[in-house]
Amino acid sequence: MRPELLNPLFRPITSLGGVGPKVALALRRLIGGAEADEPPRVVDLLFHLPAALIDRRNQPGIALAPEGAIVTLKVRVDRYQKPPRGNRRVPYRIYCHDETGEIALTFFHANDAWLEKQLPVGETRYVSGRVEWFNGKPTMVHPDHIVEEADFSSLPLIEPVYPMTAGLARKSLARIVGEAVESVPALPEWLDRKFVAKHSWPDFLSALTQTHNPSGPGDLDPASQHLSRLAYDELLASQLALAVLRLHHRKSAGKSRPGSGELKAKILAALPFSLTASQRQALDEIEADLASSERMLRLLQGDVGSGKTVVALLAAATAIEAGAQAALMAPTELLVRQHASTIAPIAEAVGLRVAVLTGREKGREREAILSSLADGTIDLLLGTHALFQGSVSFRDLALVVVDEQHRFGVHQRLALTSKGSASDVLVMTATPIPRTLVLTYYGDMDVSRLSEKPAGRRPIETRAVPLDRLSEVVERIRAAIDSGAKGYWVCPLVEESELLDVAAAEERYNALGEALGPVVGLIHGRMKAPERDRAMENFRAGATKVLVATTVIEVGVDVGDATIMVIEHAERFGLAQLHQLRGRVGRSDRPSVCLLLYKGPLGPVARDRLSIMRETEDGFRIAEEDLRLRGGGEILGTRQSGMPGFRIARPEIHGALMEAARDDARFFVETDAELAGERGRALRLLLYLFGRDEAIKLLRAG
Repeated sequence: MRPELLNPLFRPITSLGGVGPKVALALRRLIGGAEADEPPRVVDLLFHLPAALIDRRNQPGIALAPEGAIVTLKVRVDRYQKPPRGNRRVPYRIYCHDETGEIALTFFHANDAWLEKQLPVGETRYVSGRVEWFNGKPTMVHPDHIVEEADFSSLPLIEPVYPMTAGLARKSLARIVGEAVESVPALPEWLDRKFVAKHSWPDFLSALTQTHNPSGPGDLDPASQHLSRLAYDELLASQLALAVLRLHHRKSAGKSRPGSGELKAKILAALPFSLTASQRQALDEIEADLASSERMLRLLQGDVGSGKTVVALLAAATAIEAGAQAALMAPTELLVRQHASTIAPIAEAVGLRVAVLTGREKGREREAILSSLADGTIDLLLGTHALFQGSVSFRDLALVVVDEQHRFGVHQRLALTSKGSASDVLVMTATPIPRTLVLTYYGDMDVSRLSEKPAGRRPIETRAVPLDRLSEVVERIRAAIDSGAKGYWVCPLVEESELLDVAAAEERYNALGEALGPVVGLIHGRMKAPERDRAMENFRAGATKVLVATTVIEVGVDVGDATIMVIEHAERFGLAQLHQLRGRVGRSDRPSVCLLLYKGPLGPVARDRLSIMRETEDGFRIAEEDLRLRGGGEILGTRQSGMPGFRIARPEIHGALMEAARDDARFFVETDAELAGERGRALRLLLYLFGRDEAIKLLRAG
């Protein structure tokens, strides 16, 4: 049960003054809601923070008010100039003066009685708003505030500006948020007091109040003391929830599964290359986890072409040697088939029984696979999310390998591990993720990192080429394919629309087909699976030499003798995506080239991206630069900027706090796993405030 202390914050916003059904609907559009059919709660408003502020402290006098500036003026009301009767398009003007000059206060569609009450002739008023000059005369259209001389103290000289939506007035939103903040009760301190003192941070309520009532621009600086405090609270709530998830995962019965090493030795002997040092180290860490009685939850990070699939296969071999089964799950059928083509020849050579299960396997074929899984005939199953389905059951699933995990939710991960008793989990990603984001999204996991490319891989020459040299590029491609080369031509992202992306790809396919002949193939996400497979097979076998593609080839496509990558309108892609696409070439000992076709003039961010791509192939450096340029959302496959799931914390500013939050959360879970002590009870409040109360359900479940 949620602590009673928090009840005022979990009531619906319709309980606040002036929030009827229409305003509640507008607020729901702006800040979301607890459930699909519920209005937002008061707590949801607390973290809708100001994006800017209006400074009304400037009181220069009428004649000295700069064009376009927001000012506050003390004026005497002189006369009215009403619009002609029946002509509502002419504004209502009220002329006022101070010792420096005269100004017209201008109102459209005015209510006469209201204006005469607000601005009676002969009275002094303070007005605040934006001054504009026409033909040497100043005017203020619809002043934001009009107050009597005696009420000057009620005029907000510093006014927070919130992100807005249609159907809400700025003043109304500020008042509603103010009422929400006033309803926050005095809460016990959940942070270590010495830690708070070291950073000179205020308590939670003071930090929240100061943010919503800024006294100057510095108060909205994300690095300010009160915003840093709130960011740390948010990070700690996230890390605490992950630490509880990790504890719950490990407490749920694990099983020691040390391998004999026989199958592993056969696979190593069958490989046409030897493992890199970081592959060997990752494998040692995974084998130690499998031999332990605690459940494994490990992230294997490796750049494009660093050999993650081989590590996953060797890990699966250890589980199979122990008499159990393994499953490898990937987000797309294309990627599953790619893994299958890499693994199948090795599996055949060493006697490993492998099957593929996607949405395509139906009828008797599917029944046969399910039967062989249940009786243990199949050692390793490769598949898509079809592996989650209730009809799929294993005899003894020991290891689950999840590829490109950021495309799966945590719930899906848990669903797959529930297929086995005490299954160990290995998560792989080819997206190099900056350390800050690893801690943020994979804080419940141990991390292994593949930092080298396999021996024999050559660097990829990367060049940026303006699109007006397209015909030269096509001629270069012609010469290269005449000499036996193969290449990809990736078409641009168009307005976030898969349909338009496909149209652009088909247009480029037709144009290249006319220029180069029948050696051009096409692949995109709206093709049926057999068509896509056929296009890939034709390219792999050399029936086609140039494969025009949308970003469907971004992950997992592996054609070793492809050595040319052309990315059209490269300025539209994020750094991480450019790096992933470039990684489709350079997978052999042949020299490879990546051409980044761009349309000028380039903005500063696009110029930086292309420059970084030319400078380095180090995916981890590229990931850090991507975080700097664009925020964490793009890196993890979600389109918004900043850190997905976070409203206050920003990785480029609060990254150092993430480490402290992770350590604090882990220490706390180790010393008070039930969050039952004085500080533990306060931390439960924190989890509720930031919507991480799933962790409390796990604590209750034991």
